[in-house]
Amino acid sequence: MKAPLADRLRPQNINDIVGQHHLLDEGRPLRNIIESGQIPNMVFYGPSGVGKTTLASMIARQTNRTFRKLNGTTASTADIKEIFSELDGWNSINGILLYLDEIQYFNKKQQQTLLEYIENGSITLIASTTENPYFYVYSAILSRSTVFEFKPVEKEDVILAVNRAYDFLSDEYGIPIHVDPQAAAHIAYACGGDVRKSINAVELSVIAAGRYQEQIHITPEMVSQLTQKSAVRYDREGDEHYDLLSAFQKSMRGSDPDAAVLYLARILAADDLPSACRRLMVCACEDVGLANPQIIPIVKAAVDIAMMVGLPEARIPLADAVILVAQSPKSNSGYNAIAKAMADIESGKAGGFPRHLQNKHYDGEDAKIKGQFYLYPHDYPDHWVRQQYLPDGVKNAVYYEPGNNKNEQAYKAYWDKIKHSR
Repeated sequence: MKAPLADRLRPQNINDIVGQHHLLDEGRPLRNIIESGQIPNMVFYGPSGVGKTTLASMIARQTNRTFRKLNGTTASTADIKEIFSELDGWNSINGILLYLDEIQYFNKKQQQTLLEYIENGSITLIASTTENPYFYVYSAILSRSTVFEFKPVEKEDVILAVNRAYDFLSDEYGIPIHVDPQAAAHIAYACGGDVRKSINAVELSVIAAGRYQEQIHITPEMVSQLTQKSAVRYDREGDEHYDLLSAFQKSMRGSDPDAAVLYLARILAADDLPSACRRLMVCACEDVGLANPQIIPIVKAAVDIAMMVGLPEARIPLADAVILVAQSPKSNSGYNAIAKAMADIESGKAGGFPRHLQNKHYDGEDAKIKGQFYLYPHDYPDHWVRQQYLPDGVKNAVYYEPGNNKNEQAYKAYWDKIKHSR
């Protein structure tokens, strides 16, 4: 059985790797490190199919290290120790480069097993993960490694890999393969920046076309049938989803209902109902807030309905709520107020309480002025009386500044009238 096309076509040098320009273009730090031959322990962080494994094996070849690969989902401590046992052999005279894929699945003890060997340099570790390494990789490993973030490959770069794959298959099968540009572009887009998935889609399209003929014509219609569900690239258990969720929330904040509904659809297409609901509720409170205070219970009701009925019907109340949030007047005055207050707390300015607000009615012997002297607002006209509520360290602070919308301006006018008359 042949290996998958993505493995048969794996790049053999840095210039053949598509994408990752921020890491591998001439003069970039990672490229300079590789070309120097002085390879540190590294963590490659990013989505699947973007060149992490390819680059690790290429580094091993260029530096004459023995390449060993383990996968965190299946490897055991015994597998690690077996690699350690090779260190005294002739095959590892230049050292071993251990590529540990999906390191986040290694427990702390397994990761600790690596420490002694990566510290003395007998093993160079390149670990890869689709999860945020600062959450999932043992801190002692991180402190001895350099983290490089890999990104989804841009469509233009994936098209290069797709065309290269068709040329390779044309040579391998000995028949001409004619590819419509729109077909190559569709594969590049539908596979969402995953080069491996794109190349395997190329091979599938050739097989589906019937390769035992004089020539093959790859059309957009053909590849669209093979990549129907691939357009949604979204790993809700990792970090990749944050760009989509950010675009979703920023579109609601920016009062663009069309964009907000589109991003909602993409999130729901990935079956990530909880994230859509969470961001929707946050946006209702953070970005609409006091400009339309009734939106908070309305959005909560829509979310409750969505969670109760589940997908696909959940899309309907969520779409209603998303459009309502996008169309509502906006105010972040509540968000700003709590942010300023938290900043004063973190700086240590806002400790203590005015004596009259404390929940005690007995003064110690050290109290210079005895008595609580709390003024009960309901005993006064309009249920308000002037007294200090903020701690002394921030007694003149202003955290809440009313937004320029009719609701907050109405509240402001009401209290200005009462407070300025006393």
